[in-house]
Amino acid sequence: MTIRRLPAEWEPQDGVLLAWPHEESDWHPYLDRVEPVFDRIAAEISRFEPVVIAAPDPAYVTSRLARCGADLSRVRVYQVETNDTWARDFGPITVQDDGVPRLLNFGFNGWGLKFPSDLDNRINRKLQGHGVWKAPLETVGLILEGGSIESDGEGTILTTEECLLNDNRNPHLTRDELEQELHGLFGTDRFLWLANGYLAGDDTDSHVDTLARLCPNDTIVYVTCDDPDDEHFNALSAMEAELKAFTTREGKPYRLIPLPWPHPCFDEEGTRLPATYANFLVVNGAVLVPTYQDKKDTAALEAIGRAFPECEIVGIDCLPLILQHGSLHCVTMQLPVGTLKI
Repeated sequence: MTIRRLPAEWEPQDGVLLAWPHEESDWHPYLDRVEPVFDRIAAEISRFEPVVIAAPDPAYVTSRLARCGADLSRVRVYQVETNDTWARDFGPITVQDDGVPRLLNFGFNGWGLKFPSDLDNRINRKLQGHGVWKAPLETVGLILEGGSIESDGEGTILTTEECLLNDNRNPHLTRDELEQELHGLFGTDRFLWLANGYLAGDDTDSHVDTLARLCPNDTIVYVTCDDPDDEHFNALSAMEAELKAFTTREGKPYRLIPLPWPHPCFDEEGTRLPATYANFLVVNGAVLVPTYQDKKDTAALEAIGRAFPECEIVGIDCLPLILQHGSLHCVTMQLPVGTLKI
C-alpha cells in the first residue's frame, strides 16, 4: 500500500516559487515600494537555494536581481502571465507517495471570489509547460490555498474554521467530508481546528499562516495581542486558549512561543493592514521573517529563533507588502526536494 505524506515546511527543499509584481497587477500604485522587497526576498532565498519566478518580463526581473546581488546561478525566471503575486495560495502543494514527490494543483478562486484569479489559477500548468517540474502535477477538484493549512509532516494539519469551512470555498462539503477529502489527498489523520483569531485587513478569511505556525519538536509559534483596547484582543486571547488546549499525538501540550504584537499599521484611506510576524518562510538553513520598522521586530526575530535554533534568522522589511494585505510567507511557496528539474 502506498504511504502518502504531507511534508513540513522545514524539510529539505529544491527551491521557492515567487510571482513578480507588475503594472497590470494590484501592485501598480506601489511598484516603486514593493519591488525592492521582492528583490530582497529573492536575493535572500538565493543564498540558500534556487528561486523560481513567474513573471511577464523575465529579462527585466533578471536584470533587477543581478543589480541587487542575487545569486543568478540559483535564479530561474519564466515568462508567465499573472494576476498577482500570492504564490502561497496558487502554488502547488507537495505530497510524497512512498517518499516520491507529487505536486497537487488545487483550484484557486481568489480567496472566495474576491479578486481575479484566472491567470494565477493556470500558473502551475504554465510552469509545467516550461519544463520546470520534475514531479508530476495532479489537478485536484477542490478549492484550497497553501496559506490555509500547516503541516507537521507527521499527519497533523493546523487550520482555521473561518477559512476552510467558509461557503465561498467548497460549499458542497460538510466539515467531516472536507476532512476526509483532505486526509485522502495529504495522507494525514488529524486536524487541529482554530475557531478564533483574525487580523483586520486580511482578505483570506483568516489563513492560519497569519496567526499560528507549526514548528519542529511539537512547537507552535503564534500571534498575541497585549493591548486590551485593540479590536483583536478578545479573538486572539481566545485563540491562545485553544492552542493551550491542543495536545500532541502523544497527548502532551504543545510548546507554545508567543509572538509580539506590532503597532497598528494603516493605508492612506485609514484601513488597518494585517501586519503579522507569523508570516515567516522556512528555507534550507534559514528562516526569513517579515519585519515592519517596529520596535517589536527584534523580539519577534528572537522568538522565531527559539523555534528554529539551528537556522539563520533573517529579517526582511515587509511594510510595503501589507499594503496589499499579505506578507512574506504569502508571496512564497516552498518546493520540497524532488519537485524541480535542477
